[in-house]
Amino acid sequence: MSDTATQHTDAEGVDGGVGLTALLVAAARAIETHRHDSLAQDRYAEHFVRAAPACAQWPVRIEQATDGDANPLWGRFARYFGLRTRVLDDFLLTSVGTGATQVVLLGAGLDTRAYRLEWPSDCVVFEIDRAGVLAFKHQVLADLVATPKVKRVPVPVDLREDWVTALTGAGFDPTAPSVWLAEGLLFYLPSAAETYLIDTVDQLTTGGSALAFEAKVEKHLLQYRDSATYTATREQIGIDLLQLFNKDPRPDSTGDLRAKGWSARMHTPFEFTQQHGRGPLPEANDALEGNRWVFAHKPRP
Repeated sequence: MSDTATQHTDAEGVDGGVGLTALLVAAARAIETHRHDSLAQDRYAEHFVRAAPACAQWPVRIEQATDGDANPLWGRFARYFGLRTRVLDDFLLTSVGTGATQVVLLGAGLDTRAYRLEWPSDCVVFEIDRAGVLAFKHQVLADLVATPKVKRVPVPVDLREDWVTALTGAGFDPTAPSVWLAEGLLFYLPSAAETYLIDTVDQLTTGGSALAFEAKVEKHLLQYRDSATYTATREQIGIDLLQLFNKDPRPDSTGDLRAKGWSARMHTPFEFTQQHGRGPLPEANDALEGNRWVFAHKPRP
């Protein structure tokens, strides 16, 4: 890893706090990529894992994980992230295929969709995240001489700051149809910040736009503290997800969008497990029980 990347693997980058979860997802995508029945391919993911000291020893293939698929973290939970990646890939590509010309990745983390998906030639992908995260990603990809397949515009700003000015200043056009993605983001934000984000997406979008986000709907987050998923994540890699999740009562963002005139569908991940024939299934004391994936569309005039 270069000196530049080293400078950015701190709490403002990917080696601490919520930033570390981006590396967890990268490791999961790497494992998914190497599966014989892979749902999503991300050949860059393992390079992020190997470039950050905090996770240099994490597995990037299921064969490297203790107990393999029986491992609650690198088996079931990583497969959840693989399924989520595939489903959201499909949503984004369908959205740009039906008229959206701008993609906005909110809290983009180590997302490499600009590099690995086949986009229309007139599409633009905006990646919003903290400067340290984007700098780390840029350096790893530069070291690989990776080239995006679409116009990619990094927007280095914290979502707790004035990201709207940063986004529009980077060239985002509110009058053109867009598709937005908040993948693994909202449950880290205070309730008021989530409401602001949903309201702002509504204000910045025109008819024909779309939004996908992940939500957690259980009333008491801590009821699953001793689940196999959370326990394995704490014990094996030292990430206490429940400490990172915001404890505010969550707003009804799906209902809010519908009240603004959007159509919105809420799904459990297990529905897509059945659709694709692989992925997590419900289990006792399930940390994934309250997870929902929401897909919303703003009708054309």
